Amino acid sequence: MTYQFVEGTVEDIVAVLALVPEFDNSITATTIAERLAGKSALILVAKYDTAPIGFKVGYSLNHDEFYSWLGGVVPLHREMKVASQLRQLQESWAVAQGFKAIKVKSMNQFPNMLHMLIASGYHICGYDNNGATTNSKIAFIKNITQT
Repeated sequence: MTYQFVEGTVEDIVAVLALVPEFDNSITATTIAERLAGKSALILVAKYDTAPIGFKVGYSLNHDEFYSWLGGVVPLHREMKVASQLRQLQESWAVAQGFKAIKVKSMNQFPNMLHMLIASGYHICGYDNNGATTNSKIAFIKNITQT
């Protein structure tokens, strides 16, 4: 069995969300479709054999900036660096589409994600205070302009 990385669907995202313990059931196919409506969007899905086991979804904020909105990997597959591979594919796609920067937000409660972003060249550019440090969001940006 091997990993495959393909463009996916909202249904693929929902299937993975059901297997990722960090997410509650507040994100539905409807909320995903509403968030992506009318935007240039990319849904990337990692599959193991034929089963979706990870995803990364993002959309255009404007002509120059792409927002990496949501991602997750089933715990059993996290040691295989699936999230990093999805991030790299998303960045390559954004460069090819002419975006100049990627923005993303994460939380202190997800230290592995924070480490991956910093190690991958993302810079902290803001902080959304939601009352508690575990629920507050740290904003990151990465310049992806080809030089």
